[in-house]
Amino acid sequence: MVKSLEKLVEEFAHHVQAQNEEIFKGDARTGNKHAKKALAAFMQLRSHGNVGRDALAVLFSHPRMDVRVMAAVFLLRHRTAEAKAVLEEAAKGQGLVPFGASEALKRWAEGTWALDPAEDGAGSSEEPRPAPPSKRSRPRTERTAADRRRGSKRDKPGGSHG
Repeated sequence: MVKSLEKLVEEFAHHVQAQNEEIFKGDARTGNKHAKKALAAFMQLRSHGNVGRDALAVLFSHPRMDVRVMAAVFLLRHRTAEAKAVLEEAAKGQGLVPFGASEALKRWAEGTWALDPAEDGAGSSEEPRPAPPSKRSRPRTERTAADRRRGSKRDKPGGSHG
């Protein structure tokens, strides 16, 4: 059974709110579970093409800033002017959500934003890919070979004094 677009939009909004509430409580693990569910709702909306994307745009006027911002982040390519306006307004504030809005605008300006690429159109048989991790979320193990080889003075003979 296919969920209605309105139901998917409600799920997206619910999970964005729940994600942020859990993060503010210090429970990133539960927050991440909600983030995955919000992303899943977006992917289902996206599977309906622009009709699904347009359904998510109703959240641009949601009472909660975190929901408005997340909808705008995902719709930057499809509804650029409206999404940028939402993000620019939110970025004027202080805190995690305004910071996220400003970071999304930076990624857009750099050309590195990739949450909903145009070439991955609706109806394609290819499984959608999540965006690459941000610098903040990249595991420490992702270093160049030169970085891994570099040791401290303590690793060298006679280098422990000093």
